[in-house]
Amino acid sequence: MRLQGFGHPLFNGVPHVVRRNDPYWRNPTVVKKSASLERPRGINHAAYRCRDAEQTRWFYEDVLGLPLATAPVFEDVPGTGERIPYMHLFFQLGNGETIAFFDQPETADESKFARAHSFDRHLALEVPDEASLLAWQKQINEAGVSCLGPVDHGFVKSVYMYDPNGLQVELTCRTGAWEEEMSDPARARASIAEWSQRMRAEKERRFGAAAIDRRSRRR
Repeated sequence: MRLQGFGHPLFNGVPHVVRRNDPYWRNPTVVKKSASLERPRGINHAAYRCRDAEQTRWFYEDVLGLPLATAPVFEDVPGTGERIPYMHLFFQLGNGETIAFFDQPETADESKFARAHSFDRHLALEVPDEASLLAWQKQINEAGVSCLGPVDHGFVKSVYMYDPNGLQVELTCRTGAWEEEMSDPARARASIAEWSQRMRAEKERRFGAAAIDRRSRRR
């Protein structure tokens, strides 16, 4: 059984610094959606940086059972022509979607691979049911990787581990409460509105109002 489920080096992970009079950002507006556009049908891939391609292959292929699909090497960064050789490796999930990694040691240091808090970054992979979840947990621990849990979140149950690159990986299965939890967008929007009001002052203090209120780039 396989688990279910192009960040781009061009931007180098550099955040856009927003200033109050920044001409590239404007206040929130209602986005007009075209009836002819089909919504994205899935995740082509989610990409992360890795310390070492073979170490990463061991974890995702040998431990988690995700087949290595491809691992091309590029000598230049597309779009800039910058001479930075890198490998881009992809692992295939059970539904055809992929997880990808960049191996490029010259632009990295060990701090890139410190264990990230799950609030900042984590990857959740779905298994069919709780029996599968517990079987995977047993197999992962037997492979020498600490896999903790399960944790009952109400609408999902999950176990957790870290990959060799500091990325928290979650295996999760849906519970009977999943459909109800995911079936009320009006309730979700109301929850966001309430939370936004509750946290507004703290966010303004930490990030500034302009950073919170920006929505799109001026054309």
